[in-house]
Amino acid sequence: MDLWNIFDKEWIPIGVWVESALQWVVVNFRFIFQAIKVPFDIVLTALEDGLTEAPDLLILALIVLIAWQAGGRRLGIIAAVCMTAIGLMGAWEESMTTLSIVLTCVVFCSLIGIPLGVLAAKRDRFWMVLQPALDLMQTIPSFVYLVPIVMLFSIGNVSGVIVTFIYALPPVVRLTNLGIRQVRPDMVEAARAFGASNRQTLYKVELPLALPTIMAGVNQTIMMALSMVVVSSMISVTGLGQMVLRGIGRLDMGLATVGGLGIVFLAIVIDRVSQSFGQSSRDRNHQKWYETGPIGAVRTLVRK
Repeated sequence: MDLWNIFDKEWIPIGVWVESALQWVVVNFRFIFQAIKVPFDIVLTALEDGLTEAPDLLILALIVLIAWQAGGRRLGIIAAVCMTAIGLMGAWEESMTTLSIVLTCVVFCSLIGIPLGVLAAKRDRFWMVLQPALDLMQTIPSFVYLVPIVMLFSIGNVSGVIVTFIYALPPVVRLTNLGIRQVRPDMVEAARAFGASNRQTLYKVELPLALPTIMAGVNQTIMMALSMVVVSSMISVTGLGQMVLRGIGRLDMGLATVGGLGIVFLAIVIDRVSQSFGQSSRDRNHQKWYETGPIGAVRTLVRK
């Protein structure tokens, strides 16, 4: 052994240990991971079937109406232009598949991330334990997630949703924790002084006041989910990311450009809509959400 070059030898076989541990988990606990896939598969299949099998113009109209309701006529026009451009480029079906994957990821990130963030805001010790795990999830390169996910869940769209869920979960947890912690203590004390229980204080005071911050976390989760579209296509996830990957593999600049522009247009629509849902009533001129947009217009016509 050369003492001057002692690091030429692998002294700690971390790679071998990890590979052995992963193989042991796959052999003994594969049924657990197959059970984990079930809820993701149900939600993804429902969204994908609904978005891809419904008439294109109906889905376009729904997206425009949702954007108009969330952010006004200007956002409705932006959504109409972006989604129409995607359709005219011939990437409509792929964009609907990508949209279903992103929406599925957001559903599960919100269902799991928001309660975790609330619990972390209420329990400092839990936050101390959770924070290093979130740091690890955010610092590990996204490509590294693919190998264990493929071994545990195989390939396909459901596996893509799971890897995207793991990658995109930390922002909503962190910002939910931050939003709850930033609620003014005097507001909480006032609620308790009027006899509100801890649950009532949480649902009627803390969560409404923290909603803009929580929605910022959801928005960041959406953006991170979209950033995983191309990466997850490496494990046979269909959609716009698959178009970009095929274009790169074939050196087809046109196909890659169509897929890339589709992701950009879809990101613009989803980003603007999610940001609009995070606005408070003060930002809406103290109007409730159903008093503006197409619903507000229909209510006005009915009253007349």
